[in-house]
Amino acid sequence: MVLNSIEKLLEKYDNAETTLQEEAHLRAYFSSSNVAPHLEHYKPLFIYFTNEQQELFTQDVPLNTNKKTNFYQWISVAAVAVIILGIMVPQLWNSPTYSDEEMELYNKTKNALVFMSSNFNEGVSSMNVLEMASDNFNAGMYNASFVSEFGRTTNKFLKQ
Repeated sequence: MVLNSIEKLLEKYDNAETTLQEEAHLRAYFSSSNVAPHLEHYKPLFIYFTNEQQELFTQDVPLNTNKKTNFYQWISVAAVAVIILGIMVPQLWNSPTYSDEEMELYNKTKNALVFMSSNFNEGVSSMNVLEMASDNFNAGMYNASFVSEFGRTTNKFLKQ
C-alpha cells in the first residue's frame, strides 16, 4: 500500500502537481534505507535536494548606500533632447515658402493625378461589368450541360 502511494506521488511529482507536504513525504521515503529496487534511480535526486536545503550562504553582502549618479545616463538623455530639438525647432520657425512656379507645377501634377484616378475608377467599373458577364456566361454553360445530358438521355429512350 505504501509503495502504491509513493508511486502515485512520484507521478504527481513528475507532473509538478505535488504539495510541499507530499514532497517532504517523498524526501523522507527516499532518505530511508528501505527503497524499492525499481525506484532506486530517484534516490540521488531527493538526497541532493535534502542536502542543498541545508546549505547556507555565510559571506557578507556589501551594500553600497552612496548613490552615484551615472554620468553616461545623463549624456544619453541630453543627446536625445538635442536630436529632438534639432529636428523640431527648424520646422516650427521656418515655414516653407514656395515660388509661384512651384505652386503652379504642384497644382498641375495634382490635377493630372485626379484625372488619372477618375479614369482608373471608370476602368475598374468596366472590369466589374465584364466580370458579371463572365459569371453569367459560366452559369449558362453549366445549365447548358444539363440540357445536353437531358438530350442524350432522351435519345436513348427514343431509340429503344
